[in-house]
Amino acid sequence: MSKIDVKFEDDGMDAARKMAEEEEGIGRRPEGWQKWIIPTVAVSWSLFQLALPKFIVLDTTFIRAIHLAFALTLVYLNYPLFKKPVFGIKYFSRHRTIPLFDMLMAALACFSALYLVIFLDDINSRLGMPNIWDVVVGILLIVMLLEAARRTIGPALPIIGGGFIAYCFLGPYMPDLIAFKGASIDRFVGQMTMATEGIYGIPLDVSATIVFLFVLFGAMLDKAGAGYYFIQLALSLLGRFKGGPAKAAIMGSGMTGMISGSSIANIVTTGTFTIPMMKKVGYPSTKAAAVEVAASTDGQLAPPIMGAAAFIIAEYVNVPYIEVVKAAAVPAFASYAALFYISHIEASKLGIKGLPKSQLPIFFKTLFTGVHFLIPLFMLLYELIIVRHSPELAAFNAICVLAVIMMLQEPLKAYKNKTSIGEGVKKSVVLIFTALASGARNMVSVALATAAAGIIVGVVALGLGNLISEVIDVLSMGNVFLMLVITAMASLIIGMGLPTTATYIVMAALTAPAIVTVGGAQDFIVPLMAAHLFCFYFGILADDTPPVGLAAYAAAAIAKSPPIATGIQAFMYDIRTAILPFMFIFNTELILHNVFSWTQGILIFVMTCMGNFAFASATQGWFYARNKLYEIPLFLAVTFILMQPQRIAQWIGLPHEQRYWCYLLGLALFGVIFMLQRARGPEARLPIHIQKAA
Repeated sequence: MSKIDVKFEDDGMDAARKMAEEEEGIGRRPEGWQKWIIPTVAVSWSLFQLALPKFIVLDTTFIRAIHLAFALTLVYLNYPLFKKPVFGIKYFSRHRTIPLFDMLMAALACFSALYLVIFLDDINSRLGMPNIWDVVVGILLIVMLLEAARRTIGPALPIIGGGFIAYCFLGPYMPDLIAFKGASIDRFVGQMTMATEGIYGIPLDVSATIVFLFVLFGAMLDKAGAGYYFIQLALSLLGRFKGGPAKAAIMGSGMTGMISGSSIANIVTTGTFTIPMMKKVGYPSTKAAAVEVAASTDGQLAPPIMGAAAFIIAEYVNVPYIEVVKAAAVPAFASYAALFYISHIEASKLGIKGLPKSQLPIFFKTLFTGVHFLIPLFMLLYELIIVRHSPELAAFNAICVLAVIMMLQEPLKAYKNKTSIGEGVKKSVVLIFTALASGARNMVSVALATAAAGIIVGVVALGLGNLISEVIDVLSMGNVFLMLVITAMASLIIGMGLPTTATYIVMAALTAPAIVTVGGAQDFIVPLMAAHLFCFYFGILADDTPPVGLAAYAAAAIAKSPPIATGIQAFMYDIRTAILPFMFIFNTELILHNVFSWTQGILIFVMTCMGNFAFASATQGWFYARNKLYEIPLFLAVTFILMQPQRIAQWIGLPHEQRYWCYLLGLALFGVIFMLQRARGPEARLPIHIQKAA
């Protein structure tokens, strides 16, 4: 256990926990006999998903439909129609009971999702010619899905989906630039609800077969106490260094975030400990919260697990998941390395030291007290990387190992503490079932996001795709860089109101093919993987983009800091991540495209880190000392040289094979800046508040 005694504001923590509960899918807390309904459905869903990799063989259409039916049922049982009474009527906003109305809605939603399975043979016999019942139930499913998405995710996705549905029918009446031939009601319903190109498309399939198990794995680790362990381990390693609590927050949040897949859940799990500690050593509340936001948000970038969208990327690009991990490795780890660097810069600017060794947990003692949490993680890595099992089988085997550990954990604690072993066994069983319910609740928003975004994908598949490429080409005037800026801004704007997964699916359907197509028309080849990762990165960055970045609101609640100021500061920290997608579009070696040598990959990674450090110094105003204005262009030049050596080689006339010699030029310029700042004397390295006072 840590020796640190940190107090935090209860009301701020309660607000953050409430946001995390909403993220997890806890909407109602029924009393009496009804309190068992939601957990029973949730645990049943988890058990069904666990049976798929090993024990049940079902057609993929059946799996998708049953997966969606569980999600819809949970939403209508768990989330009231309104959060607060409307016109004084409390019936539709009850949180302590499940009204009969919502039970009927849950049954209706479940039936509409399962209709495809129940009548699959009949539907296949009249493929392309839906009868009246097909149309009625199909429209019902679309309406129920959008309403469920509104209750769970908020109004943004239903509004966007509704806009695309309207456009599908109003397309012929639009101006010439965006005119679309449209579709009949029969074709629309057939595409959306009777085929695998709409609601039941690839995103929902990935959610049903892969993502659920990884989310469940993360939920089980969290319930077992791994989040607290990771933070204590990070503190024992990094807490004594300059700005140690911030560095521990980054490491702990990175380890937790790569398995949780949720920025808000990550913040509440780790920020409870890290934000008060950062404030204790001298970080302003806004900056303490912003560091946690940046670290927690970027956890979804970190291989080997990443967020749910990574599995969808593998399906869209049609490559093994391990190829997505390979492509994401250099940008993700370079981004985290730069965040460590920023935390060091901030500590230098503020004059913050580390925590005394006497206040820190002992490393080896901490390591061994929670080493059992590392076993399922190593098992997962072994399955994914060495054995090369499918992601779903790898997650299943890791979950089995984790379940055994959870069953043994509490009885062993009871034996050690000389308390009842029977009570320990009972506690373990309750913990596992709680984790199964939590995993299912966590999946509700992902399942609904993938299904609802499937409506947009389905409309694009009706023939809108080529038109989108033309519109983007016109807006960008054929300029590849401007096209990327438009895509990035659209991802940030759309992502403000959507989960990361939904943002990625929408942008991947709308813009990823357009990036490849428009780039190709300009003789600029963009690999499909690079285009999809570009959309993925900016979908994640939307989590801390003001004014709606929900992750910033959760951290601000804990830190008692202004949410907008926290979001702005977090985005300033995350700018070092925002440049990476632009860089790997123009230099695909950063995603290890056509790179097969370990030495070459390590060289690229180290130089990418150095380039990102230079960019962080340019944006944070500090390197070895406080920056002068004329040094900012020099830092940016270092960034460009180290991340785009092939461009520099082309400009100075070096053969492409000798492009890496340009790294020496970038490092030399970095060294020149260092010497310039060092020559200004020790007073230039004093904390900013002392310099201002002087």
